[in-house]
Amino acid sequence: MQTELPAETETPDRGRAASRKATEAKILEAAEGVFAERGFSGTTTAGIAEAAGLPKANVHYYFGTKQALYRAVLDNILDLWLAPMAEFTEDADPALALTSYIKTKMWYSKNRPNASKVFANEVLHGAPQITDYLSDHLRQTVEDKSAVLRSWIDQGRIAPVDPVHLLFVIWAATQTYADFDIQVATVLGKQSLDESDFAAAEATVIQMVLATCGLT
Repeated sequence: MQTELPAETETPDRGRAASRKATEAKILEAAEGVFAERGFSGTTTAGIAEAAGLPKANVHYYFGTKQALYRAVLDNILDLWLAPMAEFTEDADPALALTSYIKTKMWYSKNRPNASKVFANEVLHGAPQITDYLSDHLRQTVEDKSAVLRSWIDQGRIAPVDPVHLLFVIWAATQTYADFDIQVATVLGKQSLDESDFAAAEATVIQMVLATCGLT
């Protein structure tokens, strides 16, 4: 009878898989920063390799082409952004679910601003690389979560509001602190946004959304 390996046991295959995953993550992180700064056309795989501290051949080995890597970056961003929406369930507390989602979105704007900038730049250019994702996975997710919001409305748990446009407002309100951070900081008379600015923005967005939904 085959003995099951303990969870902590390291094997060559596990080690290689972990190493591959770490290298892919390193390349994706570097690519996110370079694409945010230079755009798709201004980015080279050599520039991404330099930012990642890896040979150019490694970038091609793991992702093939610049376009494939760019798409992988965008997919990773969208998957991260959509994952928190899993908290939108019919039996969830609306105030807690909405508050948690806004906090997560604001966290990404503060800690992963390049992700939002890459996405915004792609959309401003007509979303040529992710049209299928937007029309398929994103659209289905929005439809599913809008149905949850409508169920909350039907149960009298939140005030009547257009569910889809509520999500659009949350996206716009949170992502602006990444996409237009320079504008916001300049108006505030600062070189860059700090913890207090994000805390104030987060509290304001939460207050506005909860008030709109009749939860305050």
